[in-house]
Amino acid sequence: MDPAKLSLTGVEFGQAVVAIVAVLAISTEYTTGMIRSTLTAMPRRAAVLAAKAAVTTGPVLAAAAVAVAGSLLAGRLILPGHGFTAARGFPLLSLADGPVLRAAAGSVLYLALIALFSLGVATAVREPAVAIGTVLGLLYLFPIVAAVAASPDWQRHLEQIGPMTAGLDIEATTGLRGLPLSPWAGLGVLAAWAAAALLAGGLMLRLRDA
Repeated sequence: MDPAKLSLTGVEFGQAVVAIVAVLAISTEYTTGMIRSTLTAMPRRAAVLAAKAAVTTGPVLAAAAVAVAGSLLAGRLILPGHGFTAARGFPLLSLADGPVLRAAAGSVLYLALIALFSLGVATAVREPAVAIGTVLGLLYLFPIVAAVAASPDWQRHLEQIGPMTAGLDIEATTGLRGLPLSPWAGLGVLAAWAAAALLAGGLMLRLRDA
């Protein structure tokens, strides 16, 4: 068992909230027609998307930092009462421990990348319901398919390319050799998904009328 990853389980579910907030950050402008006013005030569409990304990820980073710190504190207080003690080889969770600090900082970055990924998809798709369904589908579909894959090789490949399965490797502090990807490489896969989504969204924003 990995006490740090166990304490950060909420990230897997909290990302859905981040995704929805990030989608609505731009898709509501399309549904209300306010995007026309935005683009009239700032005709440079790349700058509009960059501003949206900054405004969206800023609060996400702040909220994620508080949530991750609170989760680790809760784990530090609760897990020893469930057998995760130093006598059994589980030291108290501490940000002074390098792997735990990496898991904490990586989880914050993970949620920020989820926000950017969702923003890019929403910019390309425009419709809020479709964008939310697309983002959540891409996040949760890969682990479901990997779980039912008959071939261990296919299962590992799906875990390596899935934005959530790869990205959450950053939370692991034990058994790193058994991971589909190293922690930072896994977060890099999610960063590639976010970059691709933002690129697609930026191109669609530039090519289509408001």
